[in-house]
This record gives sequence, structure tokens and C-alpha cells, in this order.
Amino acid sequence: MGFNPLAERGIPLDRQLRHWSDLNVTPYNPREVDPYTRTRIITLNGIEVESILHSHQFARHSDHLPTKQLLAMIRRTEQQQQKAVNWLIPGDESTLEVTIGYEQVAVDLTAYVARTEPDPYVRQSFEFGLLEDFDHLYRYANLLDLLDGKKAETITGRLTEIMPGRPTLVEHRHPHDDVRAHYDKHTVDPLTRLHVLTIMAAEQQTMNFYMTIGNRPIEAIARSLYLEIAEIEEQHVTQYESLLDPLESWCQMELFHHYTECWLYWSFLQQESDARIKALWDLHLHMEIEHVRLAAEMLRRHEGIEAAEILPQELPDPVRFEPNKAFVRSVLAEQIDLRAAGTQYVCDNELPADSPSRDYQRHVNAGGLIPSEAVIAATVAKRGRDYRSQTDGPHPVESLREAA
Repeated sequence: MGFNPLAERGIPLDRQLRHWSDLNVTPYNPREVDPYTRTRIITLNGIEVESILHSHQFARHSDHLPTKQLLAMIRRTEQQQQKAVNWLIPGDESTLEVTIGYEQVAVDLTAYVARTEPDPYVRQSFEFGLLEDFDHLYRYANLLDLLDGKKAETITGRLTEIMPGRPTLVEHRHPHDDVRAHYDKHTVDPLTRLHVLTIMAAEQQTMNFYMTIGNRPIEAIARSLYLEIAEIEEQHVTQYESLLDPLESWCQMELFHHYTECWLYWSFLQQESDARIKALWDLHLHMEIEHVRLAAEMLRRHEGIEAAEILPQELPDPVRFEPNKAFVRSVLAEQIDLRAAGTQYVCDNELPADSPSRDYQRHVNAGGLIPSEAVIAATVAKRGRDYRSQTDGPHPVESLREAA
């Protein structure tokens, strides 16, 4: 039998509050940290933020004082978890360097869940977003080289290749073409729900990050690139959140959020190479076990549903951060020309010339070289070539290979 949060004993809620010194953790050393320790931190920060935001929305839609009070108490401990996780990121890692970490999360986390996703439509949605985030990593890596003379592979550890994906200039879509069909809560595989909540939270955290820090650079070319890619991140949040079944109740969603947090902390606990950070994952896992128990009680009290009726008997296999180079290359080769049309995906040559997204692109891309292309042009002008980290051979798409 595997790990079942419903059968485990967590830390009682009244013992979860921590001192300021407990939360003001020592950050990792950016020159020594395992790249996947960084990506785990970014991912868990995102899932904590998503849980907090969901709890706030739940509270705003509840008129039951005891429920609002319980949510407030759980939410406060989640806030403390988020601070301890986010404060692991050091101040001497630049915003652009942290951005490279965010995009490495988007590539390798999305690739992994796509590889293991049982629902073909949801898998396709992950693969579609994957190629766009892959291109974002390439654009930011070139910006890092252009402005700071630094190689992004010193951050990614050459675990993730860096080369063009689906070009950002064609990613801009009419909002209607970012809305997807949702899964059915009665028939959905529990792993699919975990995948969607995880990727939605990760993309939302990236969106929030760029919305907040995108105006911090001094250089106009950097500000414009953050501006452009931040818009795509909003599109991705729209895509992934629309995969969720909107008929899941507030109590059910509260339970699913904490269950997802358990899954991620349990998964990363098994992989973490830094003993100090591993201990933090273990602490938060046992906090989340209690949150699952309390959410289960709430569901039983308000809806008469036992958590065991809607959760699997044990957590699915752990999600892993690991290289996905061969998988990403295969998706690039097969889907580089894929486009969204309503809730479906079609080849570029099947998308009408007057489609809403083509009109949208003509509008937002008018007025000269767009930022994501300007960054590459400027890098080539300064360095003589664009920046890439291709460890496994030439680009799988011939038209995107480097000029001889």
C-alpha cells in the first residue's frame, strides 16, 4: 500500500504556527544549488499561493462563520508555508536568473505531466503549452546573454535544452481560443485533476511573477519582453483553469487543493538532495496532512460526502523533476505548427486567414519587430549568433536550426 494522506497523522492545526525566525530561512547558494532544487522551490511556492488564493475566494462566497474561521486559520499556516518556501530564493540571484528557473519549471514540469497524463485531450493541452514555455526559456536565455553576458545553462545545469520552440509571435491568440473543454468530475482520473491543478498553479505563479517584476528592468528591451511573455502566461492560466470542472463544489475544491499539496510535498521529499530543504518539505507535508483531514471534515459536515469517496486510496506515483529532452524534441518535431481554434487544436494551414486569432496577432504584432524577436536580433547583432544549449544534436525542426 502506498501513501494515503487520509490514513496518516499530521501536525495539529494549533501547533502549526511558527516564529518569524523559523520563516526567515537561510536561502540556497545560487552557485551551488541543484537546478531541480530551485525548480521544486518555485513549484511549491506556486501551489501554496494557489491554495491561499482559492481559500480567499471560498471565504468570500461563504456566509457560514465557523467555515470562514477555519479557512482563515488554515490559510494563515499556508501563508507561513509560502513565506518559508519563497524565502529560500536568495537576493543575490537576479530577477532574470530567477526567471530562467521559472521557465525551466514550465518546461520540465509540464513535460513530465504530459508524459504521464492519462487523458488524451488534457495531454494535448499540456503539450501545446509546453512548446510555448520552451520558446520563452530560449527568449529569456538570450536576454540574459545579451544584457549580462551570462549563460542560462549555468542555471539550468544543461538538464533542459535551450533552443526555439513555437515562436512567441504566433502564440498570441484571441481570448476565445484559449478556453478549453473541461474534464467531468464524475469520471476524471484523479491523476488528471492533480496534473491540472499543479500546472495551473505553476503557470499562475509565473503570470503573477511577471505581472509584478516585469517593470523592474531598466533596459527597454527587457521590459518589453516581460510585457509580451506575461500576456502569454495569462493565456496559459486561462487554458489550464478551463480544464477544471466548474461543478466541483467549494468544499471539494478545498480538499483537492490540500491533497495536491500533499502529493507535491511527498513527491519532492523523495527527490530532494538538500537535507535542510528536505526537512522543510517533510514539515510541510505533515501540516498538509492535517489540512486534508480538516477539509475532509468540512466536506462531510456540509455535503455528507466522505473524502474517501472522491479521493484515490493512495497518492499516485510521485511527480518528478528530471530531464525530458527526448520527449520535448518529439513534441517539437510533431506539433510545432499546431494552433488553437476554439476548444480544439488544428495545424496552422487549417486555421482560416480570417480566424479570430490571426486577426488578434495582426493587431498586437503591428508596429515593427515584436519584443521576442527583437531580443534574438539584438543578441545576434552583438554576439554573431543566438544563444542555445543544444546537448542532444541539431534542432528537430529544420527551419529552426542555426544558420550554417
